Amino acid sequence: MVKLRLKRCGRKQQAVYRIVAIDVRSRREGRDLRKVGFYDPIKNQTCLNVPAILYFLEKGAQPTRTVYDILRKAEFFKEKERTLSLLKN
Repeated sequence: MVKLRLKRCGRKQQAVYRIVAIDVRSRREGRDLRKVGFYDPIKNQTCLNVPAILYFLEKGAQPTRTVYDILRKAEFFKEKERTLSLLKN
C-alpha cells in the first residue's frame, strides 16, 4: 500500500519536509516512489505537485493525517473538485 507522508529534511532545529509517495513498510527517511510536494513549517510555505498527488490518490494512496491537513489548508480538495468537474464536461 502507498501512502502520502512527510519525509524530514533540513538541519537540526530547522526542519523542512518533503511530501512523498512511499510504501507503507518503508521507514521515514526510506526510499520514496516520488516527491510530490514540499512543506516548510517555519516559513509556513507549501509547494504541491497537483497532477502527481491526483495520480497517487486515484491509484488508492492514502494521505497521513498531517499531509491531509496540509492539503486541506492549501485548498487542494477544492481544486481537485474543480479539476474533476472540468474533466467530466
